[in-house]
Amino acid sequence: MMHSLMRAALLSTALAAGLGLMAGGALAEVVYNRGNDTDPTTLDHQKTSTVAEGNIMRDLYEGLVVQDAKAAVVPGVAESWTVSEDGLVYTFKLRADAKWSNGDPVTAGDFVFAYQRIQKPETAAPYANMLFPMVNAEAINKGEKQPSELGVKAIDDQTLEITLNAPTPYFLELLTHQTGYPLHQASVEKFGEEFTRPGNMVTNGAYMLESFTPNDKIAMRKNPQFHDAANVKIDVVNFIPFEDRATCLRRFEAGEVQSCSDLDNQQMDYMKANLGKQLRIAPYLGTYYLPVKVKKEKLADPRVRQAISMAIDRDFLANQIWRGSMLPAYSFVPPGIGNYTESPVLPYAKDDLLDREDAAKALLKEAGVAEGSLSVELRHNTGENHKNTMTALSDMLKNIGISSTIVEMEGTGYFDYMKQDGDFDITRAGWIGDYSDPQNFLFLFESDNLGFNYPRWVSPEYDALMKKAAVTNNIEERAGILKQAEEILLKELPIIPIMYYSSGSLVSDKLKGWEDNVMNVHGSRWLSIEP
Repeated sequence: MMHSLMRAALLSTALAAGLGLMAGGALAEVVYNRGNDTDPTTLDHQKTSTVAEGNIMRDLYEGLVVQDAKAAVVPGVAESWTVSEDGLVYTFKLRADAKWSNGDPVTAGDFVFAYQRIQKPETAAPYANMLFPMVNAEAINKGEKQPSELGVKAIDDQTLEITLNAPTPYFLELLTHQTGYPLHQASVEKFGEEFTRPGNMVTNGAYMLESFTPNDKIAMRKNPQFHDAANVKIDVVNFIPFEDRATCLRRFEAGEVQSCSDLDNQQMDYMKANLGKQLRIAPYLGTYYLPVKVKKEKLADPRVRQAISMAIDRDFLANQIWRGSMLPAYSFVPPGIGNYTESPVLPYAKDDLLDREDAAKALLKEAGVAEGSLSVELRHNTGENHKNTMTALSDMLKNIGISSTIVEMEGTGYFDYMKQDGDFDITRAGWIGDYSDPQNFLFLFESDNLGFNYPRWVSPEYDALMKKAAVTNNIEERAGILKQAEEILLKELPIIPIMYYSSGSLVSDKLKGWEDNVMNVHGSRWLSIEP
């Protein structure tokens, strides 16, 4: 936040809320100090993979379509679009007033460049498969075809045509994700990997990058070239990383930040008693789960993985460790998702815990695991809630004769470690839906999804069902195929689902326009701050 001593002397209270007044009484810039889960590992939106990174990219870029304050899909760079009768060809008309932060017009060619780049093998985009519905995208990503063969074409500067392999009911919602954002070709080609640095980065969203100080803040300033700049009420957004949620709570109560992106659940009772409506807990499309490295001999037998799952007291984790901010999970696809029937669940979901522990011991014996012989490493990223979850899990595993050690890793390197086939036994991970469709959860464990298939599980039967679902037009028939895939996942259990997320945020009374929604997306362009 930039302010002079004169301003501070004039109105320190307003500054604490993110507002300043200029001498003479005119309203100066509005500053939003926004708590975020962690620092991004990159500002190249095609290489991002976390919710924290998505929050940042949503402010810097605008796709063809965007999610509004309630997460509904609305026009972005595209002012309108048409879809062919067979559902395969989307034609977008781009708004004439769409501009990059340097004043260049945003053209259809910017999307063609971005969509070709994300599929190039050398880009190594972990989310490239989000755009696999586009013709030839997967083949380009595997190095089997050239980027120029992608089913994306600039008819002219303001007309973009996208051709799909099969009708994709969630395609528009998919395009709201950061993988759907354009890139400013000239700056990417000029600066190479340095194109994301402050001073080099050219963006087309409501905000533009001003500075990035790791472990301190990412500062963004309102983009005067943005086509809807007149309706953007906040001038400066500072994304502040808080891996320690309790620290964000303290700074929130001091008025130093206007929102926190997550909660310290050890403080849940306190927050409920003291923060009133500023504490926001809402249904959320996400699952908290345990990837298991299936190629390790001691964890290769599905019976061992099922035994571990049976011993986990999900009610205790959700209600005591997470203080009611989570729900017990016995499926991977969360409830309430679109385009699906009811998820299949693990068969012991309603069994008494003591009966489950007895069954787990019997399974271990059947799998040839001698009592007391199995020891596993439980790995988690920094965060009090994750630490407490793993500590509780360790105690639960003792009840079936499994010993464990707990390893903590810093957040920035943690997910890269899993993506790069790190040497773990059992880790924790979370997946938040990018669009409301079961495919967005189940695609994680396709054999070739090395970016997110942390267990490195391979199932030809599962892969075949996912491919079949991808070309099935009938929504109900497709849902049935995806359900079969999830049944295989729950039988083999390379990942152990333990909780469904709810979104938890702290939102200042002075921050207006924040709408709770199942996607938990809150672009700063829709928000305002009152004095």
